Amino acid sequence: MLIFSDRPHIPLLQWLARGSLKQNLHRSIRLWAWLCYLYRDDCWNLSEPFSFVDLRKTFFTFTHPKEDAIPDLHDRNCICSKTIAEWIFAAKTGVSETEWRSVLQSHDDIPDATLDELLQRRLFAVTRRSLSGDLQILTELGWLKRRGQKYYRVSQFPERPMDKNIEDTTRISTYNFNFLHPDLANIAQNLSQQVGEQRFNLHVDYVIPKSTLDRVDDWQYQLRHLWEQTPVPPVKLTYKSARVGQKVQCIVYPVCVYYVQRAVYLCAFGQTPINKGEWYNYRLDRISQMLPLNWKDSSLPQLLRNHYPHHLPKPDYVEEQMAKAWGFDFYLQPKLMLLRFDREFDDRYIQGTFRHETFQRVTYHQAEKLIKQNTQVQKLLQVLHSRSPHDAYYQVYYRDGDTNVGLRLRAWRPKGEVLLPWELRQSIAKEVQQESQVYNI
Repeated sequence: MLIFSDRPHIPLLQWLARGSLKQNLHRSIRLWAWLCYLYRDDCWNLSEPFSFVDLRKTFFTFTHPKEDAIPDLHDRNCICSKTIAEWIFAAKTGVSETEWRSVLQSHDDIPDATLDELLQRRLFAVTRRSLSGDLQILTELGWLKRRGQKYYRVSQFPERPMDKNIEDTTRISTYNFNFLHPDLANIAQNLSQQVGEQRFNLHVDYVIPKSTLDRVDDWQYQLRHLWEQTPVPPVKLTYKSARVGQKVQCIVYPVCVYYVQRAVYLCAFGQTPINKGEWYNYRLDRISQMLPLNWKDSSLPQLLRNHYPHHLPKPDYVEEQMAKAWGFDFYLQPKLMLLRFDREFDDRYIQGTFRHETFQRVTYHQAEKLIKQNTQVQKLLQVLHSRSPHDAYYQVYYRDGDTNVGLRLRAWRPKGEVLLPWELRQSIAKEVQQESQVYNI
């Protein structure tokens, strides 16, 4: 069995972060700790294959809470009681706190007070969903293999930054591209230095009006400074909502920023423009005011009061939710979609491409079984039986009502057909009829 003995050096943690190390430092260290446990010589009590439940039972004490909540300090013998500092600076790691902090702060300018607070956090005092999400990340990084709900250790470790002397680790590249897709990050890292002429260019569609570009820059700058504070304060947004059709004010906790489908969004937890749910994605150029508030402010909604200070969401929660269903509006209800593509179209544009973790090819017979679970079974079976078994069929879990999913489905028409759910199929049919009237002379 392979033994993992890497120390938590900064290049390794940056690699595990798959993005901003400053924002994902807690999770990166936790992933390193998982590897220390999964690949050690005395991990005999974890049989293979193992499920998340199996791992939880062997890793924590039997008193560790099973519900999806951050565990209290319930048992000093439970591994969830250990702080980050206890993990990193244990005698067996041989890591000097002074040197480690120096290297980290040369990589990311983290205030001493913020780092002190982080090191005293309990590393595994996180929700069940966060722990389960860790296994998914380790699978994507090549440290585990997954089949169904079971995990297997790998027979060869993935390539990763190896430990070096402290003097070497301080010389980390000025360019940190890990927030990009891994393929783009590798290209950018390789070609970031000009060789004769500029050889790497990245073009993205960006629909933000030029008149609001300064505003977007201002909000990103302000958010950066908010996230450097301890604790991160809530904010009061004045927002021009396209969905509501007017300006609204919402008090929220800012969590992270995403560039998605030609615009930059703030993922925030708290009040929403439509007065539903607890999350919303705010397009930065539509925010006209961002006013930082104090956690003692009497205007704060009860939702935020209930979550402060120990239960405020982390950026990895957003990643976990987006991995569960297709669509950027991760807070919308997930539903199962069944799609059919013309065989030639599938061969050219769909087969072998990545759409979402849940986007999977199914057989004609499997498609029939999925339809038989629907209330409109007879109508849909009639549709399916009129289609060729040689066409391509896919299932995917999507966020019902997500705008970007809707745009993608429109782009696939008429070569792509939605079979399930029935309500979405009917909505598309109505839209196609309306469109036909527009073009009908």
